[in-house]
Amino acid sequence: MGASSSGVPRAPIKIKSSRPRGAPTDNAGMSDYIIGLTGGVASGKSAIEKAFLARGVFVADADLIAREIVEPGQPALAEVVARFGPEVLGADGRLDRAALRVRIFHDDDARRALEAILHPRIRAELLDQCQAALGPYAVAMIPLLAEGGGRTHYPWLDRILVVDVPQATQKSRLMQRDGIDAALADRMIAAQATRAQRLAIADDIVVNDGHPDHLHAAVAELDARYRALAR
Repeated sequence: MGASSSGVPRAPIKIKSSRPRGAPTDNAGMSDYIIGLTGGVASGKSAIEKAFLARGVFVADADLIAREIVEPGQPALAEVVARFGPEVLGADGRLDRAALRVRIFHDDDARRALEAILHPRIRAELLDQCQAALGPYAVAMIPLLAEGGGRTHYPWLDRILVVDVPQATQKSRLMQRDGIDAALADRMIAAQATRAQRLAIADDIVVNDGHPDHLHAAVAELDARYRALAR
């Protein structure tokens, strides 16, 4: 593990390619260079997101958008109710996420139907928010990027940054964070893309297996790199 000039060990950053994936743009102030941020559960994505935000970089969050598009009155909610029935609504007219999870948990057709309603809207909103953001580049935080089709469904991503973590560390963090046992942690990890599948789509990799301070040095290095690529 390398060290910064201050002597603080730095989280490893692996660069798969130095070639920018997107063409430079002359749109003053608009973020036409977009970084996809992803990683497995309990890998440290939120810490990386906060580090980019602290450096003034706009971050669009797919999880937040997924919640917003099914608020009462939104077309996506109406489609979900039409497909799954009014029993997926709570007494307050909001989506009952627990009830919906039960409906799709063991039903692949139902899960795909839900994804067909939500995912195109999430992708479109991510792109709109990133392109409207001020700054040389923007970040789209997409936890299920590998599971959701990678570059095939997100062709507008210029680079993909994967937050990587050894599975033993990931499992330990997940158990501590959620207060769950080892068996459930294993099932949650197994339900996502494999570590190898995520790394296969990565342009840049931050290995988050050390002290949180390491991540700030890693993001500082990546921020400088992305600003240079976005020129």
